[in-house]
Amino acid sequence: MMHAYIGKAQSSMDKIIESDGTVDNVRVFELAAELFGVLATPMRLRILSALCDKEKSVSQLLQEIDTTQPNLSQHLNLLYRAGLLAKRKEGTQVIYRVQSEKAVKLCRTVCTQIAIEMDEPTGVPASERLSPRVPS
Repeated sequence: MMHAYIGKAQSSMDKIIESDGTVDNVRVFELAAELFGVLATPMRLRILSALCDKEKSVSQLLQEIDTTQPNLSQHLNLLYRAGLLAKRKEGTQVIYRVQSEKAVKLCRTVCTQIAIEMDEPTGVPASERLSPRVPS
């Protein structure tokens, strides 16, 4: 199934197309795993969710997300280094915004589907579930 996806996505993968014109499948999976690794913590998903509608300062994010400033800053820095967030200085404040709209769309799609599954555990057939666990 993934091979069909790779074929469709070929035109947007210029950086991983080999000199003979073929896609480096190993690199595709490495890059996908790297992205999923960055997105693999609930805190980072909450940060992306908080920033999906508008840019915010660290202090604004701290008002929305229950964590410490050092912990938030560590996650913001990782998301920034991964290219998912952009930042700018405004006086002494650092303002963050979403840099990768596609990553936010991916997160929103997955989180929405899981929320549907949690809300209606028997309403989604097992073959269509993303989360194998039925919430209790």
